[in-house]
Amino acid sequence: MWKRGRYASQPYIFPMKLLMKLSTTILLLFTSIAALAYLIWYKPNTKPAVAKPKTVTKKEDNKALLLRLKQQADVILTYAKAHQYNTTYCFLVDMKVESGKKRFFVYNLQKDSVETSGLVTHGGGRTGNDIQFSNTPNSLCTSLGKYKIGGSYTGRFGLAFKLYGLDATNSKAYERAVVLHSHSCVPNDETAPYPICTSWGCPTVAPAFLTSLKTYLDNAGEPVLLDIYY
Repeated sequence: MWKRGRYASQPYIFPMKLLMKLSTTILLLFTSIAALAYLIWYKPNTKPAVAKPKTVTKKEDNKALLLRLKQQADVILTYAKAHQYNTTYCFLVDMKVESGKKRFFVYNLQKDSVETSGLVTHGGGRTGNDIQFSNTPNSLCTSLGKYKIGGSYTGRFGLAFKLYGLDATNSKAYERAVVLHSHSCVPNDETAPYPICTSWGCPTVAPAFLTSLKTYLDNAGEPVLLDIYY
């Protein structure tokens, strides 16, 4: 049987230190390649962050509406006391509210609260989608300001109430035949975001709502004030 001699070849053993050094070199090389690829292909977002517009919630919108009502009611109550008008009720029309939402309010000045509300038109004389206010005859626009609500009569659209402008912004209301009346084009329920019909400057409401307003006016004693504001 053949035996290996003293100088026979021995298996080669790879040095451990050299193996570790080689592994470290490969790892560093891989890391460098990955970093270089990151810099070449990655495109950071350099656009400044744009703040999203604040969304006004329905609760906040109602709070702002009630605050405006309260402020107008306080002004009307002071005026009513000084000029012998009704100090229990007044009618408030907030033209900041879109026409498809209820913006004609019967306000109880003693309880400081809204009794009822309904839809109401604004004058059709306007530019684009913006409401235009005017006291000029034949402008077909709504006139802002305080009105004395006068007696009732039966006109072209049935029951109507005469209006007398008490401010410089609506002093020609009677001359313009601006009155409080109803029309079938005005619905009972809200239509927002869709608008309702427009008028020739008269605050026009639904027939059923005018009947409700008549009850307040018939039992008022002293003349009731109507305030159309923006």
